[in-house]
Amino acid sequence: MSLFSKLFKMFLAVVLVPMVPMVLLLAFYQVHLKNNILETHANLAQMVSASLNQHIEDLGWRLAFTQNIETYLAQKKDPLPLLQEALTANPDFLMLAILSPKGKELYRVGEKQVLQQVPSLDLSDDASLPMLAQNRQLSVSSFDVLAGRPISEFIYPLPNGDFLYGIMSFFSFLARLQEQRIGSTGFIYLVDQDGQVYTSEYQYKPDFDAQTLHNAFAGRNYLIKDIKTSKETFVGAYAPTPILGAYVAVLQLKSEAYRSIYYTNVILALFLLTIATLSYFGALTFAEQLGEPIGALMHAAQEVSAGNLEQKIDEDIGWGEFKRLIAAFNKMTSDLQDYQELQLQAQISQMKEQVFRAVAHDLRAPLLGLQGYLHILQSGKVSEEEKKQYLELMSQAARDLSALLEDVLDVSRVEAGMLAPKKEEVDVAQLSRQIVETLLPVAQQKNLLLESSVSDITVQADPKLLRRVITNLVSNAIKFTEKGFVRIDANQNEKCYRITVQDSGIGMSAQEIKGLFQKYHQVHSDKPGYGLGLFISRQIAQAHGGTLDVASRPGQGSIFTLTLPKEEK
Repeated sequence: MSLFSKLFKMFLAVVLVPMVPMVLLLAFYQVHLKNNILETHANLAQMVSASLNQHIEDLGWRLAFTQNIETYLAQKKDPLPLLQEALTANPDFLMLAILSPKGKELYRVGEKQVLQQVPSLDLSDDASLPMLAQNRQLSVSSFDVLAGRPISEFIYPLPNGDFLYGIMSFFSFLARLQEQRIGSTGFIYLVDQDGQVYTSEYQYKPDFDAQTLHNAFAGRNYLIKDIKTSKETFVGAYAPTPILGAYVAVLQLKSEAYRSIYYTNVILALFLLTIATLSYFGALTFAEQLGEPIGALMHAAQEVSAGNLEQKIDEDIGWGEFKRLIAAFNKMTSDLQDYQELQLQAQISQMKEQVFRAVAHDLRAPLLGLQGYLHILQSGKVSEEEKKQYLELMSQAARDLSALLEDVLDVSRVEAGMLAPKKEEVDVAQLSRQIVETLLPVAQQKNLLLESSVSDITVQADPKLLRRVITNLVSNAIKFTEKGFVRIDANQNEKCYRITVQDSGIGMSAQEIKGLFQKYHQVHSDKPGYGLGLFISRQIAQAHGGTLDVASRPGQGSIFTLTLPKEEK
């Protein structure tokens, strides 16, 4: 993950994470607000139920005319005029009748339509009549619908033992209540215990599911949170009424009841979306402004770590403290570059001094020898035999001096990239035999076995440079081997040729091998040499596209392996 992505996610989380509890709090608040709205419906339902209860309680004083009826009955007068007068005085009375103590109808008056639908009354089987007569208590029956109007029956015991029976309509009462609305879709409904809703022909009646309403009344929660019709969804509340099996329900379209909440949700959603959008782009901008200078500093630090001290950072991408940090970084790289140049100059001076000391020491010996032999020869006091011997020693000193200068020149050519091999076919077996024949006298002086076991192998290489590498490896092996053998071998596979020089000499440790191929490096300074041979040999191997490696252990000899790639045909 990039630095920009990490910063962007971090800043975005800092802003958006606190919004999570806020959203949860808003969700809780909305649930609470919905319940408050439904509580308003419930309060209205209870008020209607209380009004209906008061309406029924007022029935008691409206039955004061029963005293006159009792007088008429005692005097054997016809009570029908009194009943008709009471019916006229109470428009919500649809029918009045007098029942005998056994519950059989004696007299009746009422609307013609109602009288036709209500047969002659016989309540002789009603076990509640004796109890009503004993307690002289008004009894109101359950809710019903008669002639399209909501009604309820009532029975009132008379002092002489007879009963007054009546049918009371709640049409006018409900008509007044149903004029009250909550919004444009909220109505008050009278519902029976089976969930059947009573509405007048002037009142809107949704196709409520009766079973759903019945189940709602059976529950303990008086809030109705979801009543679905085929096309709409209603919410509201209900309250039981003093009429047996009847309920008052206040129902309103859910979309209208919760409209304010929906509007609030839309406003909050837009507000949260605005915050999220501003947070996103704010985090994006801040991450870019913070990530660009940090990323530039990281990249520059990597470049400096890799040795590129010329790396500079544009100070214009920084701001505040970053601008000062970038300026300090650029100054640091500039100071490091100056320090590196000074250190490099010091190293070059030190290396020159080391090279001069190493070469000067090796140049002094043959030069002093030459000067000494010339002085002796110029004195004229030597015999012919001694003159011949001194000339041979002078010739050897000149050869050593020439070899040293050749090595120094080769190092210069290698460092200048001028070492370019001229490849041709080289018979490795023949080359190995020639090297063995040349160095055999030196090996025999130390009683060493020098041999070549190379089979017929032909490689593409510069014969002069290849001879120099193998000769250097063999001469080094003889130099550091006191007894045993020095052997040249070669083999090949599908990709390359391998030429090995193995000895039974003193060997080397892992620490000694680390600097073995560096120029002017000598593992054993007590041995003659300039520390250039292996350095030049490896450079020759690399110029051929190959490698030169060594495997060795102290006291177990060494194996130098020259690897040359096969030419593609």
